[in-house]
Amino acid sequence: MRNFLRIHKHTPHSVSHSKRGIAAQFARFRATGLSAFAAFLAVLGPGLLAGLSDDDPAGITTYSVLGADHGYKLLWIIPASTLVLIQFHLIAVRIGAATGKGFVAIIREHWGRVWGYLAVIGLLFANFGTICAEYAGISAAAGLVGIPSWVSTPVAAILISLVVVLGSFHRVERVLLVISSTLALYIIDGILAAPDWSDVWHYSVIPHLPTSHLGWIALAATLGTTLAPWGLAFIQSYAVDKKITVANLRWERVDVIIGSLLTGVIGVAIAVACAATLNKSGIKINDASDAAAALQPLAGSFATVLFGVGLLGASLLAAAIVPLATAYSIAEGIGAPASLDLDSKHFQFFYAAFIVLTVAAASIVSLPSIPLIPLIYTSQVVNAVILPLHVIALLLLARSAKVMGVSRLGNGASILAGISIALILACVIAMAFS
Repeated sequence: MRNFLRIHKHTPHSVSHSKRGIAAQFARFRATGLSAFAAFLAVLGPGLLAGLSDDDPAGITTYSVLGADHGYKLLWIIPASTLVLIQFHLIAVRIGAATGKGFVAIIREHWGRVWGYLAVIGLLFANFGTICAEYAGISAAAGLVGIPSWVSTPVAAILISLVVVLGSFHRVERVLLVISSTLALYIIDGILAAPDWSDVWHYSVIPHLPTSHLGWIALAATLGTTLAPWGLAFIQSYAVDKKITVANLRWERVDVIIGSLLTGVIGVAIAVACAATLNKSGIKINDASDAAAALQPLAGSFATVLFGVGLLGASLLAAAIVPLATAYSIAEGIGAPASLDLDSKHFQFFYAAFIVLTVAAASIVSLPSIPLIPLIYTSQVVNAVILPLHVIALLLLARSAKVMGVSRLGNGASILAGISIALILACVIAMAFS
C-alpha cells in the first residue's frame, strides 16, 4: 500500500483510497488465494445488483402485463431474455476487467470524445425517465398502505442519497444487496397463485409466437426490460469500481450467472402469478400497483402484501442503481473520475450528478400534475433504440485486440453474441412495426 501511494501520490484517487480503500482491500483479499468460497464472496455484487435491478417497477409491470394479458403462452421470452442477459453482462464485465474502464470511458478512449458525448446523452435521456419510473414505483407501493407520494418519494430520495454519498463502497453494496433480497418474495407469490405447473414448464421452454401485435410488443418489451442499456453500463462501471480484474473473472462469472438467473426466475414468478389469477379472471392492468391490488381477491391479502413489499424493494434498489449508472456514465463522458469507494471531496462531480438526477426525478414524481406516463414511455422508446447500438458496441469492443489484448472475445462467443443481437433487432423491429 505504501508503494501504491508513493507511485500515485499526486492523484485524488490514491488519496481517497488511503482513507476508504474498501475496493482495494477486496483486491488484495482476492489475490491471497484463499478458498473458493472466499474468492466468490470477494467478487460478489456486480452481477447480483445489475441483474436484480432489472426487476424494477418497469420490469415488474412488463412481466405482470405479459402474464395478465397473454397467460402462460409467452413465458418463454423470459428464459430467452435471461440467456441474452447472461451473455452480455459477461461481455461487459470482461471489457471492464480487461481495460479498467467503464462503458462510456472506453467508448471515449477508443472512438473519440464525440461518440462518448453521444453515448452519455443517449443514456441520460433514456435513464432519466427510468429513474422517474423507479420513484413512481416507490410512490405506488407506499400508496398501497395509504402513504401519499409527496411524503414517500422525498423521504426515499433523501435516504438513498445519504446511503450513497455518505457510505463507503462496502456499506453501499451491503445495503443494496439486502434490499435486493426482498425480490425473493415474488417467488412466494408465484407459488401462492397455484398455477398449472405443467403449462408453466411447457410454455417456458417451448416458444410460441404471438398471434397479435400486442403480443409482439409484449415480447419486445420483455426483452428490453430484462436487458436494459443502463444495466449493461452499470455492471461494467461497477465491476471497474470494485477492482475486478481478468484474474477474478472465473468467480465473477458465477456472480453474473446467479444474478441473471435470479432475475429470470423472479420475472417468471411475477408473470405466472398474474397468469394464474388475473388472466384467468380476465382482469387487465396498467402498472405494477394495479397488479398488487387485483391479486387480493384472487390470491389473498398475503399475496398482495408480498407483491407490494417486493415492489417497494425493487423500486428502492433501482432508484439507487439507475442514477448510479447514469452518474458513472456522465463522469466517464467528460473524463472525470467516478467511484463509490472515494470520498466526496475528490469526486464532487460524480456525487453531484447522482444527487441532481435523484432530486429531479423525485420532484417530478411528487407533483401530481406532471404526466409521468409519456415521460416513462418516451424513455423506453429511447431504450429500445439504444439497446441494439449498445450491444453492438460491446461486441466490437470485446472483439478488438487493441482494446482487449489477450482477453479479446473468441470466435465462438462472438458468433453466439451475433445471434443474440439478431434476436434483439428482430424484437425491436417487430415492436416498431406493431
